[in-house]
Amino acid sequence: MYLGKETTSLLNEIATVLQTSEASFKVHYWGVNPQLFDNPIHKHSFFEICYVLTGVGEYTDDGVEYQLQAGTHFCSRPGVTHQIRTQAGLFLLYVAFEVDESLTQVPVREAFERLSETMKVCVLKDDQHPTSLLWKSLLLQTDEDKNLPAAAVPSVAYALIQSFVTLFGAQGPKQEMHVKRKNSNMLIQQAKLYIRDNLARPLSLVEVAHYLNVSERHLSRLFSAGIGESFTDFIRRERVRQATRLLISSDLPIKKIADLTGFSSVHYFTRVFMEDMKLPPGKFRRERKHLT
Repeated sequence: MYLGKETTSLLNEIATVLQTSEASFKVHYWGVNPQLFDNPIHKHSFFEICYVLTGVGEYTDDGVEYQLQAGTHFCSRPGVTHQIRTQAGLFLLYVAFEVDESLTQVPVREAFERLSETMKVCVLKDDQHPTSLLWKSLLLQTDEDKNLPAAAVPSVAYALIQSFVTLFGAQGPKQEMHVKRKNSNMLIQQAKLYIRDNLARPLSLVEVAHYLNVSERHLSRLFSAGIGESFTDFIRRERVRQATRLLISSDLPIKKIADLTGFSSVHYFTRVFMEDMKLPPGKFRRERKHLT
């Protein structure tokens, strides 16, 4: 059973502007039509994506005909004439939207520009495909206790629209580069957190690379390219930074602070600290505490 009016009313009320830090989509309408028949030849200034739940028919896009059946997604692209034809009727789920370019980052804008130019207009997938499951979670319901919470609807709706880029094969190499860049940033962040949480221990490139399940060479390149300093220099800077905090905020002996921040001896700690802070640890503590 589907809750057509209730479901689409909810979506058309709370899922009309879908926005994250990466992209913003303006949704013109969501729809469920359990028995759509022929429509006239027409075009839109926006995207309209349809999902065939049941039925068979034909879809014409810019004069090219495609066969429709259960599991077919088809993309009506902005400015392109199209038409649906069917004798027995189609059970369709659909959404019409456009990208708000002023609030959307370049990689996402470019991905949807490629989608507007794609010749892969129709795609047949099984009902367990991620995009199919997102459709069903939003627009098809069986029991009230299985409905999505209203607070979750915008996030799922956003994920559905983003999934169309991959579904129709429009992501291209630029999007892949964007994903790789994000993955690299995540690895650097994980490495930094691991280092900061384990400063008291000897830390090596081998250990941290093993923890992140990447090669030592790859991790070394990530630091050099991502933050402009070597792995070794970053650890040294973090040790001094933590030692500085402990000198100011605690009365711990300098030897204890050296141990807690991973320096092998007080002598080595003092030498490194003086190179960075221009004062020995004891004098630095006295001057800072005098100021407070």
